[in-house]
Amino acid sequence: MPQVLESRTRDRVLQAIGERGPITCAALADELGLTVPAVRRHLDNLTESGLIADREATTTGGRGRPARSFVLSEGGHQALESDYDHLATEALRFLATEVGPEAVRKFAESRVGELETRYAGELAAVGTDTAARVEALVAALTRDGFAASARPVGEHGEAPLTALSGIQLCQGHCPVQHAAREFPQFCDAETDAFSRLLGVHVQRLATLAHGDHVCTTFVPTKSEMSTERSSR
Repeated sequence: MPQVLESRTRDRVLQAIGERGPITCAALADELGLTVPAVRRHLDNLTESGLIADREATTTGGRGRPARSFVLSEGGHQALESDYDHLATEALRFLATEVGPEAVRKFAESRVGELETRYAGELAAVGTDTAARVEALVAALTRDGFAASARPVGEHGEAPLTALSGIQLCQGHCPVQHAAREFPQFCDAETDAFSRLLGVHVQRLATLAHGDHVCTTFVPTKSEMSTERSSR
């Protein structure tokens, strides 16, 4: 029985990293209600098994070594995939072969369209401000299991990743990740839906399907878009 409980706790740690990564040992312990030494033991085992990997260290705000954060490795993502994922991919291959790639695109757009319809009312309720709409979208995505988050980036943001300032929308989990590796139509359909929901042209920078540890979408702010237009 102790071994069964240990295995279940290990799976909980792995699942939490998949949904919340990059995440530190202390944050995992707090979220799962475990002690730091217990979580650290599972992290060591998962690292040795090749299921998770260190990400660049993050500052702790105090003295001492920066805290290590963890994300799923490629092996970790595969470990969380179910037989249903493989069956779904086989079905999509059949659809693409028998009907054509256009049928896969339409299916992806239909699937994402259901989410877009549900989210549209929630985003409309917060007004036209881009940041507020992103916040509402993050809340909706997280509620549906996408483990979403957002932070300012760019010239005036926390991380100067682009020449423009805006918001970086991240998703730590994707229910169609396995299928999207072979059929990027799912990523394209979601990106287009985000653009329509937010009222700005967004840019997909990274995806779980392509081996990144998180799906990342850059959302330009309207103030920057206005500045860009006025300079033309």
